[in-house]
Amino acid sequence: MSGFNEQFLYAVIIIALGYTLKRFNIIKEKDGEGLARIIFNLTLPALIIVSFSDIKIESSLFLLIGIAFCYGLLSAFVSIIIFRKESRENKGMLGMLVPGFNIGLFAYPLVEGIWGREGIKYFGMFDVGNAFIVFGLLYLIGSYYSSDKAELSPGVIMRKLTGSIPLMTYIIVCGLNIISIQLPEMVVNVSEIISVANMPLSFLLLGIYLNFKFDKSYYTLIIKVLTIRYVLGLTVGISLFFILPYDDMFRYTVLIGLMLPVSVSVLPYSVEFNYDQRFIGTVSNLTILITFFLLWVLMSIIS
Repeated sequence: MSGFNEQFLYAVIIIALGYTLKRFNIIKEKDGEGLARIIFNLTLPALIIVSFSDIKIESSLFLLIGIAFCYGLLSAFVSIIIFRKESRENKGMLGMLVPGFNIGLFAYPLVEGIWGREGIKYFGMFDVGNAFIVFGLLYLIGSYYSSDKAELSPGVIMRKLTGSIPLMTYIIVCGLNIISIQLPEMVVNVSEIISVANMPLSFLLLGIYLNFKFDKSYYTLIIKVLTIRYVLGLTVGISLFFILPYDDMFRYTVLIGLMLPVSVSVLPYSVEFNYDQRFIGTVSNLTILITFFLLWVLMSIIS
């Protein structure tokens, strides 16, 4: 069995384990909130520190930030146009589901297993641009269309961005790398120990949140969201894959990045803005399943 098939198999097993533990009430879905906080605020930042502390960042990689950010703006614009006749509440909910990707929980574990730290370097830069969309644009869309008219100001958006530990870790570690300042060896060594837990914990969390109960009344809107995400993502991703004059890893990052699942940040936003959490959870679960299948097909082709 090839390396990537093994990695996919391990991922499926760990996700299935998390789902099974939930089904037998050994772990409850609400426990996933604490696990998610550990991943986003500890194991993921540790992985970023280890991956970016001693590597050379080529100038071309900064283009990945721009691609992720510009694509987020494009997909948001397309969703606003397509959903313009929906109710105000649906515009906000659907508008949050189209832009943004789940890179920290979904992509990193697979990328780490298949390409190692070299892959994390590329996807990390892509995730910086994605973070501005997830913590800035999605929050703006959700707030603007919310029925409770939540506070929306540059200060609120800035607090969301600076409050993201993974994003600030990216910025600090990359900045130190660019000016050739090394992190203390103790920090890197401790981070390396902690980062080992990121992959299994991330896959366990995906299993805990996995749900196969879908409300039939959601079908039409679900199909619209999925169609926009994957048709637009694959169209742009495949086009850039053949157009961009960079190495294979760069082009794989763009192609794979644009087909990743819905950002996990949409769920807490749905709670804050009083959107339909069950619908958002359903779409999120479906994008995880669809992306898993698409990535397996893609990796089978390019390997």
